[in-house]
Amino acid sequence: MSQLHIQVAHKRYGARTVLEGVNLRVERGEIVSLIGASGCGKSTLLRIVSGLDRDYQGVVQLDGRKLDGVTREIGFIFQEPRLLPWLHVADNIAFDIAHTGYNLTRVQELLEEVDLAGYEQALPKQLSGGQAQRVAIARGLYSRPKVLLLDEPFSAVDAFTRIRLQNLLARIARDHGITVLLVTHDVDEAVFLSDRVLVIGGTPGTVLSDLEIVLPHPREHESADLLQQRGIVFEALHTAHVL
Repeated sequence: MSQLHIQVAHKRYGARTVLEGVNLRVERGEIVSLIGASGCGKSTLLRIVSGLDRDYQGVVQLDGRKLDGVTREIGFIFQEPRLLPWLHVADNIAFDIAHTGYNLTRVQELLEEVDLAGYEQALPKQLSGGQAQRVAIARGLYSRPKVLLLDEPFSAVDAFTRIRLQNLLARIARDHGITVLLVTHDVDEAVFLSDRVLVIGGTPGTVLSDLEIVLPHPREHESADLLQQRGIVFEALHTAHVL
């Protein structure tokens, strides 16, 4: 049984159908990227999986159980870090709408994991963009979710920081055995991180291609094998008239 099963028959905004006929399975520990043109429904699909958007026809199942609304089993990392500016780093990481209690040991473990040990008492305004996004990753992992959703999480940082964050995410996903669903416009990022790349497109949006990236982890940026897989994804994007 797939860990995550997403079925969206229809998702509409008023009279406009945004998604239709989506039937997607993601296995435990798998990293899957969604790639496609702006407005094709990628971020909407993440919001449906997260439980933030419940106004659709379909069902989302986790480990065979139907999900109904937001759950601590699914973490969400947005394009912007969205840290609370009046809270220190430690409090931002441990901020939990379920009010399950503050676990300082867990916070310190996560800060070490994202290479920010010693930043517990720093305020968001004292962090660089890359540091703030690493705090957001730590916050996304705080509740020990089974699935981590990321919506263009590295698009707002410079190229060098983006590569470091990609390496960090790849390592964390492997170490935790966590299932990852990632929205990105960066083909290189999708190929480097993912076990599968899904091309989303059409009107309304649906899955047009499901491409397996048959390369072992860890991977090297700009390796010949990675560039070959990149070409396959670009070809699929052209075939789908996304580019």
